[in-house]
Amino acid sequence: MKIVDAKVIVCCPGRNFVTLKIVTEDGIIGLGDATLNGRELSVASYLTDHVLPLLIGRDARRIEDLWQYLYKGAYWRRGPVTMSAISAVDTALWDIKAKSLNAPLYQLLGGASREAVVVYGHASGADIEETVQAVAKYIGLGYKAIRAQSGIPGLASTYGVGRGSLYYEPAEKNAPPENQWSSEQYLNFAPQLFSRLRKEFGPEVHLLHDAHHRLTPIEAARLGKELEPFHMFWLEDPTPAELQESFRLIRRHTTTPLAVGEVFNTIYDCQQLIQEQLIDYIRTTVVHAGGITHLKKIASLAEIYQVRTGSHGATDLSPVCMGAALHFDLSVHNFGIQEYMRHSPETDKVFPHSYSFKDGLMHPGEAPGLGVDIDESLAAQYPYQPAYLPINRKLDGTMHNW
Repeated sequence: MKIVDAKVIVCCPGRNFVTLKIVTEDGIIGLGDATLNGRELSVASYLTDHVLPLLIGRDARRIEDLWQYLYKGAYWRRGPVTMSAISAVDTALWDIKAKSLNAPLYQLLGGASREAVVVYGHASGADIEETVQAVAKYIGLGYKAIRAQSGIPGLASTYGVGRGSLYYEPAEKNAPPENQWSSEQYLNFAPQLFSRLRKEFGPEVHLLHDAHHRLTPIEAARLGKELEPFHMFWLEDPTPAELQESFRLIRRHTTTPLAVGEVFNTIYDCQQLIQEQLIDYIRTTVVHAGGITHLKKIASLAEIYQVRTGSHGATDLSPVCMGAALHFDLSVHNFGIQEYMRHSPETDKVFPHSYSFKDGLMHPGEAPGLGVDIDESLAAQYPYQPAYLPINRKLDGTMHNW
C-alpha cells in the first residue's frame, strides 16, 4: 500500500486550519490535522518542503516505522512545528489503515473502553452574572462538565472569555493584540466566581477552570487552596510547566486536581510531572504531540501513575483532530475527559464528520477511519488569513507569561 501522493490544504472557514491529505496506490485517502494556531504556514511549509517528498513510495501501513523515521531521521527534533507535522502524517496513516480494514479507528486501538466520551464545554461572561447564565445554558444542553471563565473587574479584557455563545476564535487578525494582566486582581476574584457557581448550581456539575499559565507556583498554590471548598474537577495550566519541578510546590499546598499539557510536544515534556504524580490530568493532544502513535505512549506512561487524560479540544484543532481525539478517548483505559469547543457552521461544512454529541457525551461514530472528510472545493473558498493569539503584559508594561 504505497503512498503515491500527498498535499497540504490551508483554509480559513472562520479560522485557519492546515490539513494533510495522503493518497495510496489503492486510492485510499487519509487526513491529518497540522494546525498550529498563529504559526500555521510554518507547519504547512515544513510538510510541503521537507516531509512530503520523503513519504512518496513508502508503505502507508508501517505507521510506527514512519513515525520513528520522521522523528529520529531529522537531526533537529521536537518543537511545535516539527511535532505538528509528524502528528498530521501519523493521523493520516491511521485513517488510511482503518479505512483499508473497513473499521472505525478505535477498533484498531484495542476497541472501546467505554460507551461514550465525557466532554466539557466553555462557559464565560464579562462578569460573574453573565458566566452564571452561560453555565446554565450549557447545563440545559446536557453538559455534565463545564469550564467557567469570567471577565475580571479592572481589566479591559480577559483571555478565555469568549466572544460567542457556543464557539469563538481567540486568535485575532493581523498583528497580535496586547492585553493587560494583573495576577493580584485575578487571585482576589476567581474564588468569588466559583463560590457563586456552587451556590447557584450545587455540587453535581463538574466545574473546571483555566489559569492559562499566568501564575507563579506559589500564586497557583494559593489559588488551588482557595478553590478547594468548591471541589473543582481541575485547575488547568496554573503555571508554565517548562520547570516541571515547580509543580511540587503547588502539590504541597493544595488538593485541587491539576491539569496541564496542551502546549506539550513529546513525552519528555511531561515525564517528570507524571512520574512524580505532580498532575492529575495530562492534556497533550493528537495534533501537537506527535499524533495517535505518540499520544498512546504518553497515556501508557500516565496510566502507571494514575494520571488520566484530558486532551485539549479548542477550535484551533480542526474536526480532523477532534475525530482522532475521540477515537483515542474511546479506546484508552485511563481517559479522564475531553475538551469540546464547538466549531462554526462554516468549519463543519468544510469538514463533514460522523462524530456526535448528546447529553454531555460524544462518540466518534462507526464510519471507517476517522470518520472525517474535507470538501476541498468549499475549503478553497476560504483562503488563509493571518491571525495571532494575544500577547500578555502586566499593568506596568512588562511582558508576562502567556
